[in-house]
Amino acid sequence: MTPDSGSKHASAPRFPALQGASRDHLYPRFDAAQIDRMRRFGTIEHWRAGDAMFRTGQAGLGMRVLIRGQARLTRRDGLGRSRIIAELSDGQFLGEVAQLTGKPALADGLALTDVEALMIPPEQIRTMLVAEAQIGETIMRSIMLRRFGLIQDGGGPVLIGPASDMNLIALEGLLHRLSHPYSVVDPEADPEARLLLDSLDGWANEYPVVMLADGTLLRQPSPRELAARLGILLKIDTARTYDVAVVGAGPAGLAAAVYAASEGLSVIVFDGHGPGGQAGASARIENYLGFPTGVSGHELAANAFVQAVKFGAEIIMPARVRTLDCAQTPRQLVLEDGQRIAAHTVVIATGAAYRRPAIAGLDEVNGCGVHYWASSVEGRLCRGTEVVLIGGGNSAGQAAVFLASHASRVHLLIRGADLARSMSRYLIDRIASLDNVVLHAQTVVTAVTRDQWGLDSVVCETPGGEQCIETRHLFLFTGAAPNTQWLHDCSVEIDEKGFVKTGYMSGVLPETACFALQTNVPGVFAIGDTRAASAKRVAAAVGDGAAVVSEIHQFLSSSANTA
Repeated sequence: MTPDSGSKHASAPRFPALQGASRDHLYPRFDAAQIDRMRRFGTIEHWRAGDAMFRTGQAGLGMRVLIRGQARLTRRDGLGRSRIIAELSDGQFLGEVAQLTGKPALADGLALTDVEALMIPPEQIRTMLVAEAQIGETIMRSIMLRRFGLIQDGGGPVLIGPASDMNLIALEGLLHRLSHPYSVVDPEADPEARLLLDSLDGWANEYPVVMLADGTLLRQPSPRELAARLGILLKIDTARTYDVAVVGAGPAGLAAAVYAASEGLSVIVFDGHGPGGQAGASARIENYLGFPTGVSGHELAANAFVQAVKFGAEIIMPARVRTLDCAQTPRQLVLEDGQRIAAHTVVIATGAAYRRPAIAGLDEVNGCGVHYWASSVEGRLCRGTEVVLIGGGNSAGQAAVFLASHASRVHLLIRGADLARSMSRYLIDRIASLDNVVLHAQTVVTAVTRDQWGLDSVVCETPGGEQCIETRHLFLFTGAAPNTQWLHDCSVEIDEKGFVKTGYMSGVLPETACFALQTNVPGVFAIGDTRAASAKRVAAAVGDGAAVVSEIHQFLSSSANTA
């Protein structure tokens, strides 16, 4: 079988940082003096030649610095195939991002000779990264590049099913957002995959089938079940009361986690999808400060995620918060599975989702060709086809530019006369330069049609009359609705559009109104796109995330003084 690596769906490398990375960046070598400084954070262990130091899927006990001996790193996938990643020796270390949290290893480690190694457990890795800044910088760069490389090369679970299967796409989207290596095999195009499924009694058409690296077969797993089987879900200490609980891991939530955790607060973060929010699906953000050549939303989110973990934030995903219990002090979050997590402060950072416009027939094709963001997963599905994209904001523009590199033609539909009122000039110019992007101004989609395979066409009202565009893929970037439904059972005030009121907009008492990001419920704050009157920009969301930590410190201090 020839799986299509999850990271090779795009025509360009997903992580440009890998293009300029040298082997010294990926596998740095520490000298004796540096290793001596690292010794206080770990313990010495010994391995005999031929011993398995760790295996794919086993809980990561930490990073290992080789003092003497040689070891081999090998990538293994669900089809049982393996490939040597690297052979390391004295002064080099074994480990990647998973070792920061104790999540399962994504590679096999084999002792080629007798090995003496310094084993540093996850909590001590995080302490060392802060205490030894120069060493920490080298390690952080290395573990990020190693994770990017693992994703780009595939490995890990193999998802088997038709490329258009929506359940498979959901699993693929989850692993993509969580930066977990995977690959995809389509049995309709791969005879060996078809024979494999036929050999599994009763599994022939039970798509998707997932083959894990340890040989386990899963039939039609849910995203949460797959995450649990891969060890992605961290265990939650429900007996603990956190200083800060953040709901949402978009730019605002991750910024709050980074700043709060770096300042010594205990932080737990929940997200039902993965890091990045809407911004995480942006193929390229070119107007974010400090990135003159642009940065993909996925890479920005992945970096922010690791940065939060580095400072000790616990990030639980996928995990949905069902409700906020404002009647109790400390406040309590209730998860979908019934677990309750207590926190002195709660930060609402659930962002916004694109609205579903009133289009006749949309319900009948939802999930069969209708998309609400454009990542490499959707790019692969649209390769060589005509697509329709509705929306005139920056997110729509970024999606149009990205899809143009995959689709044969992108029809960009907007209600207004032009893009100038709602889109940045650099995106307008970029779109104008693309021969395969067609702008349809003053155009409204009135209906969609379907056939036995799903979406078949989009019917539009244009200045020239009704027009029908045949397409299998419709992308909706039509305004933002706040993700605040989970707040309806608590006393947090929201406005008529569903956005959370903060500061003077909320019903706070005059003495606490100086907290511009606090809601009417003391200790509950709102930041980013979900906050009423926010700027709805990535930079503004990150600014909110930084600013809220200052208010949290003041709140915790005042609460301690009055206790």
